[in-house]
This record gives sequence, C-alpha cells and structure tokens, in this order.
Amino acid sequence: MAVVVVESPAKAKTINKYLGPDYTVLASYGHVRDLPPKDGSVDPEHDFDMKWEVASDSKKHVRAIAEALKTDDELILATDPDREGEAISWHLKEALASSLKKGKKVSRVTFNAITKAAVTEAMKNPREVDAALVDAYLARRALDYLVGFTLSPVLWRKLPGAKSAGRVQSVCLRLIVEREMEIEAFRAREYWSVVAMLDTPRGQSFEAKLTVLGGRKLDKFDIPTAEAAELAVQAVQSRELRVAAVESKPASRNPFPPFMTSTLQQEASRKFGMGAKATMSAAQRLYEAGHITYMRTDGIDMAPEAVMAARAEIKDRFGAEYVPDSPRMYKNKAKNAQEAHECIRPTDMSAAPEQLRLTEADQRKLYDLIWKRTIASQMAAARLERTAVDVTSPDGQVTLRANGQVVMFDGFLKVYDEGRDEDGDDEGRLPQIMQGETVKPAAGAYRADFAKAVFADGEPAPVSGDIRRAQNMMLGKADAVKGMQHFTQPSARYTEATLVKRMEELGIGRPSTYASIISTIQDREYVRKDKNRLIPEDKGRLVTAFLTNFFRRYVEYDFTAELEGELDDVSAGERDYKEVLARFWRDFSAAVAETADLRIGEVLDRLDDFLAPHLYPARADGGDPRSCPVCGSGRLHLKTARSGGAFIGCGNYPECRYTRPISVGDDSGAITPDGKVLGQDEDGQPITLRAGRFGPYVQKGEADEANPKPPRASLPKGWSPESIDLERALMLLNLPRPIGPHPEDGALVEAGIGRFGPYVKHNTTYANLPEVDEVFTIGMNRAVEVLALKASRGRGGSAPAQPLKELGDHPDGGVIAVMPGRYGPYVKWEKVNATLPKGMEPEAITFDEALALIAEKAGKKGGAKKAAPKKAPAEKKPAARKKPTTTKAAAAKTASSTSARKAATKAE
Repeated sequence: MAVVVVESPAKAKTINKYLGPDYTVLASYGHVRDLPPKDGSVDPEHDFDMKWEVASDSKKHVRAIAEALKTDDELILATDPDREGEAISWHLKEALASSLKKGKKVSRVTFNAITKAAVTEAMKNPREVDAALVDAYLARRALDYLVGFTLSPVLWRKLPGAKSAGRVQSVCLRLIVEREMEIEAFRAREYWSVVAMLDTPRGQSFEAKLTVLGGRKLDKFDIPTAEAAELAVQAVQSRELRVAAVESKPASRNPFPPFMTSTLQQEASRKFGMGAKATMSAAQRLYEAGHITYMRTDGIDMAPEAVMAARAEIKDRFGAEYVPDSPRMYKNKAKNAQEAHECIRPTDMSAAPEQLRLTEADQRKLYDLIWKRTIASQMAAARLERTAVDVTSPDGQVTLRANGQVVMFDGFLKVYDEGRDEDGDDEGRLPQIMQGETVKPAAGAYRADFAKAVFADGEPAPVSGDIRRAQNMMLGKADAVKGMQHFTQPSARYTEATLVKRMEELGIGRPSTYASIISTIQDREYVRKDKNRLIPEDKGRLVTAFLTNFFRRYVEYDFTAELEGELDDVSAGERDYKEVLARFWRDFSAAVAETADLRIGEVLDRLDDFLAPHLYPARADGGDPRSCPVCGSGRLHLKTARSGGAFIGCGNYPECRYTRPISVGDDSGAITPDGKVLGQDEDGQPITLRAGRFGPYVQKGEADEANPKPPRASLPKGWSPESIDLERALMLLNLPRPIGPHPEDGALVEAGIGRFGPYVKHNTTYANLPEVDEVFTIGMNRAVEVLALKASRGRGGSAPAQPLKELGDHPDGGVIAVMPGRYGPYVKWEKVNATLPKGMEPEAITFDEALALIAEKAGKKGGAKKAAPKKAPAEKKPAARKKPTTTKAAAAKTASSTSARKAATKAE
C-alpha cells in the first residue's frame, strides 16, 4: 500500500482512475509550507538559514496525509514536473518527517501528462527528490524574500503610499513605465505616399505605390506635405506608364513550433484577449483532466510517439499531401534543459476539440488553440508565389511598384495561422500582367471606394458640409491617383502578450512566473489594464522613478537576466545557491544602507527632476511650465498623497492651494496646466478632471482668492478617469440628488455617495445602495423600499448573502453553491461550509471539486448529513444524588458562574 500525493483534488481524481486499490491518492492543495511574512525568516547572518512554517490552511491536509501513512508503508510524491513541483515535494517530505520514521519509503515520480500510460510508466521509475532543483527554489525564494522585506520598508518610509517592491515585478513595471514615457515624449511626423489604381489591357485593376520620383528612389519622409503629394500626383498623371518588370518567385512558409508557456500566453492574448493568469488557470484544468501535457515549460520539442500520432492524424483528416516527407523536429529553446519539458500539446492527437465537449468556454477555446497549433506544427509548408511589378514612365522619372502573392498550396495554413501583435498590411493577389505592356489609370476606382463610405446599403447618407467638401476635393482630382497622408506612430503600449514576449527576449522571469508577475503589479495598483493595454498608474511611475534613482542596478534588465542565468546554473547543479545569495546580499544590503539618511523631501526632489519632462511639458506661450497658474509666484513641485497617489502642487501652500494631476491629459495625451477640461456648466464655469491626494476628482471652476475652495467630487470606486465626460462630472458635482418628499411624512429623500458608498437618506436614516449608478436613477418607490428594508433589519442588520455561483444538486439533495464570506469565498451545502483552498478562484471551481471539499469537511465533522447514519448517543452514567435546591436564593448562592446562575434561576 502507498500514499500518492499530488497538488490538487482534480489531479488526484484523474490519477486515482489509473491506479488500483493499492494506492491512496491525496491532494496537498499546493505548497504546505512557506516563509512567515515577518523579519528574520531568512537570516543572512547565519548562512541564510530559512525558517519555514506550515500554513494554517495546510495543516489539515498534512494531517490527512500523516493519518494515511499510519496504515501505508510508502509515500510517493507525484507533484508537477518542474522546480516548483520539486519544491512542494521537498516541503511535504520535511513536514511529514515525524510520520516517515520506522523505515517508511519515500520516492518521487514525475509525468509530463496525466494519462494512464504516463502515470503507469512513472510509477515504475521512482527517484529521489532532486536536490539541485530544490536548491534553485530555495535561492529564488530567499532572494524574493530579501528584496521584498528589505526594499519594501525603504519604500514605505521614503515614498509614502508605495506598497512594495519585488525582484522581478519591479523590472517588469519599469518596462511598462518606460514604454509610457516613450509614448508621451513622442512627437508625430507627417509624411505622404502616392498610390495609383491601374488598369491592364485586359481590364483588370491593381494598386501600385510610387517608389521613384524625379528619377530618385523615395524614402519614407521624402513627401512631407500635401503640396508635395499634389505635385507627385500630377507627375504620375501626366506620364504614360508601362510595365518595366514582372518578377515572380516561389516561396514557402513553414509552420510555427508547438506551444511553450510564453507563446501560449501570447497567442491566447492575441486571439481571445485572455490574460496570462486566465490562460494558465484554464491550461491547469486541461492538464489535470488529462487533456494536455504539462503547461509550464520552456521546451518546444515533442515526444517521438506524439510526432507520429500527429502525422497519422494529419493524413487521416487532410490527406497524404499535407504530411511532410520527414517529421519536423524543433530545437529546444530552454536555457536550462533540466527545467525544460516537452511542448504543450494534446495527450491524444485524435481528440479533436469538438469531440471533447468541454463545458467551460476558456478551456474549450484554449484546447482548440493547442490542438490546432500542435497539428499544424507537423504539417507540410505552405507554397506561395510572390510577384513584384514595376511600372515606369519612359523618361524614368516615375516608378510605381505593386506587390502580391498567391497561395499555391495552403499546407499548414489549412489549420492554423499565428496572430499578430500589431496590424500589418497583407499583400494582395495581382492579376495577369505582361512586361512591356501599357497600363493606364483606372477611371473612377477611388471614387467608387469613396461612394461606399457616403452611401450605406445603397441609400444616400445625410451629407454634411465636411462630406461635401471631401467629395468635391476627391472628384476634382484624378480618380485613380491619390496622395495619402500618414503620421508616424509611437510604440504601442504593452499588452500581456507583448510584455511576456519582451520579458522572454530579455531573459527576465521564467514560465511559471509570468502570470503571477503581471497579476501582482496590477493587484498593487501600479498598473491598470484598459482595452487589453497595460497603462502605468501614478504609483507605478513613482516606484519606478525611485528604484531607478536609488537602486538602479537592481532594476537593470541585464542584471536581472544575469541573475536568472545564475539561478539556472543552480538548477543544473553547476553553482552553489548560498554563494549566489551571499554575493547578491553583500551589494544589495550596502545599497539599502546608503538610503538610510535620505529625507522624503530629498527623494521627492530627485523624482521631480527625473520626471520633469513628463510633469512639466513646454507651454505653447513659451512661459515657465513650473510657474503656478493661480498665484503666479509659486513654483510647482511633485507631492505625494497618503493614498499613494501623486499630484503637482504649488510651493506656496497653504497660502495657495492649487493642485493638478500628473498624468491626466487632454485628448492629444499632453498634460494641460489645469488638468483635463471636460467642458463648461450652464454658468460657463469650467469642469475639469484632476488628480489629488486622495485620488482623481472633478472640480467646478478654479481656485482663486474669491473662491479658494471650488466645488469638488471624488470619483466613486469603479469609475476610471477615462470614463468621465462632462455629463458624468456634472452628475457627481450635483450630489446629493433630491428624489422627492417621502409619502409618509413629506421629508426630503436624497441619494448620494458617502464615506461608506452609495446611499439613500430620509431624515437621519441612511440605507446603502448596491451600485453607484443607482444613485442617479433611483426613484421614490425603490427608495422607500430600500429604506423600509433597512428599518426592518434594525441597527446593524444585513440582508442574507446571495450565492456567487450555483453548481447543482448534491446527490443527497440540496443545492451546492459558492458563497461570499467575510474571510473569503466558500462552498455551502445545507449546514456544511467548506472554505476554498488558497489560489482556487470561485468562478473556476467545478461541481466535482466542490463535492470533494464538502465531503472532506463533512467527514471531519463525523460524516456528511444524510450520507452516514448518526451514532447512537452514549449511555450516560447516573448523576450523583444531590439535595435539590428549593429556593431561588439558595440556587443563586451556590452558582459560581453566570451560566449557573441563569440555570438556577430557571430551576425553580
């Protein structure tokens, strides 16, 4: 008999199907031990001694495993096949040391896929826990702890409002902040191109772009203005054009390699808008159900049997012509082969997405993506024919070029093509063109395109003045030759896909860390995600500026990548992890010590200088951008708020209370001296959006001597600055909103937003509203109902909690639901409440996982209700005879406790 331990109950359930009755499969629910979050958990003074503690949630799981080992002779650690899985196994072995005495055997097994064949084979090849992988884990955990618990207090003291810093998260944040600063510093440059729609003698049309003008090859910015573009258009119009050259070349496109962690996260983001965390959560569930191989990997190689299975599936589905002559082999990109595994692929190549019938949408989409990418990676190349046509005037002054391609054989493109991070121009298909023949402008070609924009569904659209002017301009010029205006574009903000790609290129982080890194910087409110783009918040800018100024070495990309390389060497057994820690700590602790005497004012001065180009852009009138626009004599300076936000304030405070945000700009993205102007109210007062000490707010009017405190309203929780327009700002500034007289006493009922959120008020009674938006729409009937409900509950009362999710009926009757709780979500069935394990998302829990949690909880209480008969009560021994108490006074005298006195009172 043996006890097999895995991380999750879902994985345990799948493995249990493949093992016989001689095995007991239990879940550890992830890590069972961690460093206590307090000083001294890692001690650099004593050879980096680490103090571990079994988490309170994990104690019951450790006890369950220890209990099983009382009757079983062997412990088999079958956690995930990577560094983190090795660490969990090591922690389990250490935590269970007292239960592993008397010769009990401990072994470690790994499998890259949860299939019967893989699990059975792994059980035949047990090994010891890999000490090198454990050392690599210890090094990373110690480094992250030392950085977090040493650097974060420096941030708290020197940069009020900052939450914490991390070894890799801070470098990732720097990438996002620097990209945003590039965008803000960018100045667009205008340029033009000239294109012509040309007809062949056979009446076929194609588009060509001007590449030579005046006998000279054009560079990108050689046509800088509309006037220059008009001259170029005339040069094309006034010349006869002939086809000077037609060049066709065969080409091919090879398929993409199968997925590894980073490319899966990138493609799921491109195609589905899934974040790295959501992608890995869905992949984890697919892996635990046995549908895909392990999803945290740097490897792109595929097992030989999987390659042959893929080739067989391709032949059956698409035909022999889609199978290449020899299998495709992909070289492993991992820097440390010991931590690399096979690519992410289906465990069964014949299990097409439509056959699995997965119920969860994320899993269904992700499996479809993985299956197609894997199958395509073993398919034949696509064969193309690429054509380039040069059209030239006889005098050589003008040349236009057209490019196109034709897919001769689709190959792997029949199944899959990779998404793009940015839009690009696709080459179109060209008609038959003969060298030496004359081509001419295609009359009406662009007019027809323009007409599509003016007329919808064949009916004339209302023609505004702008459209009439555009129409007249278009018809007044050549129909087939036109100039096109362009502007250079700044680098795009990072998406999760492009950020993961960039981190991978720089060697920052590893597959198991990408999702948690990106989630962490968002959870700390250093970064927000808007339309799938990552935008730094003020807090994030300040933290990056602080670290770049005072701890630059530790947010350098090269330094972080080199340290990752050293940790990979530890994994490979080529370097001692304590030497890595000692070298890092020597320099890092010295850098921290240098900041001990820094004053907050000195820090803000440095940050103010560092961020000056962003904070104080040049003014259009040439004036001093740091001059206070209200008092005129004060100098603007960076200030921080207790909330962690930042703002620009006048140096003459408190005499002058002028403030403005540091990153709220106008529509062009430039920062205006007085925040973002949203419009004016009925009295002509400007309504602006600003950032202050306690976050963003809207303001009516300007602060001056006559009006030192203009009306302001903070943005409620859930309202982003980007969503605020004039209408919403006026709604906030006009709160509280009168609803009307109460039907019973005629007293005014109002709705507003207060310290504790949205509410309705009647006399001195306040009743909370569930949504902020209801403040602006609630009517009298609803308000009276809410106030009456508050009165019926009494002081401190509350409404019963509503389920977050209903999972279905329990086999013994009654509904299983996921409920919100004061200390986190939990699963409820009748009187059994089971807390969700750490890391398990309420929206992701399945019916089977909930049932397992309920069974475990109920079992510890003596069995689930209705599932097992109740034990008969034990026979009580007769109590010793005592003289009965006959009076209330006598009973109260002999009772020594409050409860005894109450019992005595009732006795008589």
